Amino acid sequence: MKSLRYLYKIGRGPSSSHTMGPDKAARYFKVAYPDAESYKVILYGSLSGTGKGHKTDEAILDAFDGEAEVVFGPVETEGLPHENTMEFFAYKNGKEIARQRIMSVGGGQIVVEGRPELDEEDIYPLRTFGQIAEYCNTHNIRLWEYVEKYEGEEIWDYLHEIWKTMKSAIHQGLSTRGVLDGGLGVERKAQYLYNQTHIDESDITRENRLVCAYAFAVSEHNAGGGVIVTAPTCGACAVLPSVLKYMQDKKGFSDEQICRALAVGGLVGNLVKTNASISGAECGCQAEIGTACSMAAAALCELFRMGIGQIEYAAEVAMEHMLGLTCDPVCGLVQIPCIERNAVAAMRAINALSLANFLSTTRKISFDTVVETMYQTGKDLNAMYRETAQGGLAATFHQGC
Repeated sequence: MKSLRYLYKIGRGPSSSHTMGPDKAARYFKVAYPDAESYKVILYGSLSGTGKGHKTDEAILDAFDGEAEVVFGPVETEGLPHENTMEFFAYKNGKEIARQRIMSVGGGQIVVEGRPELDEEDIYPLRTFGQIAEYCNTHNIRLWEYVEKYEGEEIWDYLHEIWKTMKSAIHQGLSTRGVLDGGLGVERKAQYLYNQTHIDESDITRENRLVCAYAFAVSEHNAGGGVIVTAPTCGACAVLPSVLKYMQDKKGFSDEQICRALAVGGLVGNLVKTNASISGAECGCQAEIGTACSMAAAALCELFRMGIGQIEYAAEVAMEHMLGLTCDPVCGLVQIPCIERNAVAAMRAINALSLANFLSTTRKISFDTVVETMYQTGKDLNAMYRETAQGGLAATFHQGC
């Protein structure tokens, strides 16, 4: 498996696969062919279907300093190496001098066809939760110590920066009002949620309100093109920071403890990324928000010093009950249903924490099994429910499109 540095990325929203990935691909191609006088990019599959809403064309044009033509090609994915495929062309003196297929495979990561040497280096020798759990139990170490063993102590400086960026996104989201761009007229609600206090508010109502306020804050910040952390993607970036921020404020956890939780959550996300997918275009929203929910549940368990079996149970429960979740962004925007979905997943992660506290010894399904199931389920989903904006809410709700 790869380093957590390739899972947790700092960048601008609204989409890791549709904005950050294409931007990275365009900059790679420009560096590869600096003598070209102009460029053309054809977007296929989900990138074509929802590229406008995700500002894919704008990201590519910015990377090429405006010296490019962006073409929205066929949405159909048959014959494509990946649901997010781009074809790049370079021209000089009116003639084509190069072409290259590049895939945006989720979380801002790209794969260049025919260039396996560009892939990030594996640093973790084990690829399943079962293997890692066995290793940790044998050597009497916690999951965060396993991360430290293969990442080195310098990973903590990186995770501290990740946490700082996550908290900044919450602050920025809570500090901003107005309507999000895109034509849907979606009003930012984070600040409203945060300020809705009542004298007789129960503890559980306050918890739900604050967690949702933090989740709305990060999701709205992302939808507005703000700087966020992929966790594991832009579209699912709010689940993990919202629950960690709430628990730090409530229980007084240190930043060091939060970073250990980020390490454990990241390890869970890495397992999904390695053995299945974190791409909504490939496996539906279960791959994004489902993974984010598992990461958050596992991270919470680490905060409360739960055992490895409890951590696995919480991550498994969080993913299992997201199975089949479709990716159906209205107008191709990361707004409806994405923003509310982050808040719902954050609350579900806390529910998974509670269940793990009581029921982990009775579990039947392993985390590895549910990851495999998610991937198979995602591949079986009709393409219209995998980030093409052709099915679900995207097909039945047309206001503003």
